[in-house]
Amino acid sequence: MATTNPETSSTTINIGDDKAKSLPPPPPPPSAAAPKATFFRMARARGGSRRCMSVMDFALRIVAIGATLAAAVTMGTTNETLPFFTPLFRFQANYDDMPAFTFFLIGNAIAGGYLVLSLCYSMVSIIRPRAAGPRLLLLIFDTVMVALTTASASSAAAIVYLAHNGNSSANWVQICQQFQNYCQRTSGAVIASFIAVVILILLVFMSALALRRHIRL
Repeated sequence: MATTNPETSSTTINIGDDKAKSLPPPPPPPSAAAPKATFFRMARARGGSRRCMSVMDFALRIVAIGATLAAAVTMGTTNETLPFFTPLFRFQANYDDMPAFTFFLIGNAIAGGYLVLSLCYSMVSIIRPRAAGPRLLLLIFDTVMVALTTASASSAAAIVYLAHNGNSSANWVQICQQFQNYCQRTSGAVIASFIAVVILILLVFMSALALRRHIRL
């Protein structure tokens, strides 16, 4: 832009005006909102993964309830009577003839009852995924239930093995050749109990992992 001063008769040319108008405005200074937004986004993502893990925990507990109660009911209703020539001579096999089977029934019934009660604390973990108290309580009692169900299932499995194979050194015969239904039901109950043991171990691992993430935060 050229301007003329009548007094001095000189011409002044301003060169930088057009360039200044064409330059883009400087970027705004970095604010603290971006780091905060990133932090909250990461925290929300972590909370979503914890909630997903809590939902999986709840579903596994329902499956474990079915396994433990099925094992207890199957064992508690197991009995078989062999027909003989006369009604005066009959051979009968009940679950309570073996103390190991009685312990198996009690252990799985206790584990099933505990798992039903633990659903309330599992739902609290779904609603409040950052709460560490319910998760720690579940971790402690789940570990106790792992020990109980493992002991009861192992003791019953030893008796089932003897019933199927016997022991020639101790002159124990194989009773499963006669009591086939009895052995099938007890074997199925033991398998269901070991399934519950595996699920409880997974629950302990998941609770420990959730608490480890909480300690990191």
